[in-house]
Amino acid sequence: MANDNIQAARYGLGAVVLHWLIALAIAANYVLAWMAEDLPKEDRMALMGNHKALGIAILLLTVLRIVWRLVHKAPPLVETLKAWEAALSRVTHAALYFVMLAVPLAGWGLHSSASQGKAVGMFGLFDFPAMPVGSDKPTIGMFHELHEVFATLMLALMILHVLAALKHQFLDKDGTLRRMAPWMP
Repeated sequence: MANDNIQAARYGLGAVVLHWLIALAIAANYVLAWMAEDLPKEDRMALMGNHKALGIAILLLTVLRIVWRLVHKAPPLVETLKAWEAALSRVTHAALYFVMLAVPLAGWGLHSSASQGKAVGMFGLFDFPAMPVGSDKPTIGMFHELHEVFATLMLALMILHVLAALKHQFLDKDGTLRRMAPWMP
């Protein structure tokens, strides 16, 4: 009977696919940015081109995920959660949605301002138009700072999210992780 409740509490396939696709894309984008830091300019620019394209893809997938979430109700939280855990879960998820939009938007703005309005190349397939923003140093600096601050916040929230999932899986053993992990029985 308890297993039936866990099954009923799972997210749907669309939410699961979008969750893991976005999570993998975000992880890959952090790796690309970190790898690019100490490379010669030509190699750095090639990696950053992929970083920018993946950032736009993350932005579009996040918008799709938000639309999906508005159309498909999330399953209820596990009943064994304490009130503070449920509140922290809701705040963390809302903050994650915010930074999943804010990081790529700030990055898109940074590219648009620093490149003086050039489009973002999407892996050689097509170009994504630039934002209509200024290209002066204060604007570039603002977008750069926002991108870094939001990316740092995203990393902290992702760590909190993963640690919470692991806590619920291995300490509480309450089935929370199964909600978003289709490979778990």
